[in-house]
Amino acid sequence: MSTQAPHLSTTQERSLRDIFPGDSLLLTPEQTLIFATDAGRRMGTPLAVVRPTTEAQVVELLRLAQAEGLPVYARGRASNQVGACVPARPGIVVSLLHMNRILDIADDDFVAEVEPGVVTSDLQRAVEARGLFYPPDPASIDISTIGGNVATCAGGMRALKYGVTREYVLGLTAVLPGGKVLRTGGRCHKNVVGLDLTRLFVGSEGTLGIVTRIALKLLPLPQATATLLAGFASMEAAMHGVRRIFRAGILPVALEFLSPEVLDCVARRQTPPWPDSVRGALLIRLDGSRESLPLEVRRMHDALHTSAGTSGNEPPVWSAHGVGHDEEEPLWAMRRGISPSSYLVRPNKIGEDIAVPRGRLLDALTGIRAIAQAHDLPILTYGHVGDGNIHVNIMYDGADPSETTRADAATVEVMHLVRSMDGTLSGEHGVGMAKKEFLHLQLSPLETELMRQVKHAFDPLGIMNPDKAY
Repeated sequence: MSTQAPHLSTTQERSLRDIFPGDSLLLTPEQTLIFATDAGRRMGTPLAVVRPTTEAQVVELLRLAQAEGLPVYARGRASNQVGACVPARPGIVVSLLHMNRILDIADDDFVAEVEPGVVTSDLQRAVEARGLFYPPDPASIDISTIGGNVATCAGGMRALKYGVTREYVLGLTAVLPGGKVLRTGGRCHKNVVGLDLTRLFVGSEGTLGIVTRIALKLLPLPQATATLLAGFASMEAAMHGVRRIFRAGILPVALEFLSPEVLDCVARRQTPPWPDSVRGALLIRLDGSRESLPLEVRRMHDALHTSAGTSGNEPPVWSAHGVGHDEEEPLWAMRRGISPSSYLVRPNKIGEDIAVPRGRLLDALTGIRAIAQAHDLPILTYGHVGDGNIHVNIMYDGADPSETTRADAATVEVMHLVRSMDGTLSGEHGVGMAKKEFLHLQLSPLETELMRQVKHAFDPLGIMNPDKAY
């Protein structure tokens, strides 16, 4: 017996056409296919794709969706890797890319107000032209949107010194199921009145409502930056280098780790500047005034060499540095090249982004390497070690059933290893569909139940991004 594919009723389709005229409504499979997936390559079923340009259209959509019980999935550039915006049940995908205006940049308030479809790097360039600074810098900065960053509480390499997206969202406007409009927070940099509904939305992965306007905190733009790439003889020596940096009282803007496997991976794509003796590396960024920055660079050099020398605690065997964008960019280009280079190792990837307490970093990296050996698979480890956040890329060939099985088993073992160290299943990517099966390892039944009660208060019919997160 065949089953009919899900589809909109004639009345539902007519209602959507009334709200979204012309090409702001997409209905054919050819038009909607790209909106069925994200960077994690999971697939869902859009019944329709709508592309609002105004908040009023979002209000009308959520009135209709509530009345008809239609699932709704807000979406930006879909650069997330956990299926957070994939339509897990057939429903309406809301592309917010046409709501992409920078509404205000207030020099005296140190506040920007934007619509959710603004690309992160576009905002950064706009505020930096006025001597202001918006620090969050996810790896997808040139394609991801502010709305997506808010939905996932995106981090990035500068999170070590400046924090993640939640630290910069002062207020927002969101449309709730049924078309109610909620405005939270404001433009004040300090606000302790009532429960913090603004932060509740940050990281909620579109499960509570659709954000249509965001007020963001800005900072003064640092005068100067410098980058140091330090190569070590071993992974262990690099981790001891991290410890020495913090014990010297230095807080870098960014502190990134590249494992031996990652160094070899990058070397497949380009000729690296480091010698073969480098088997672990730290990529470090500092910022400050033009006068103070050379002193900070010297402090960093001294920290990496002071009290080093014992076995496993050696100083760098090679280093390079740059001051200013033109000199620093080649060093950071290698870091950004890790993900595309990884597919030269295997055609498929399970990308995890675990975090552990800083003091357990070496234990975690050693444990992950043992899992890789046990399953005879390459696992690339790198990332934001300054805040304990490690990207774990389990590489495999999806055409090989044995490798696929081993990759899945390795994922489970990595998750259990992380939890045994009181770590978290996700440092910045979120939960989405990818990590939902592991949530019981981290969240207690009481925590999960309270989260579901909160969602019910905002979304009583469960139409906002269902089957995700919690």
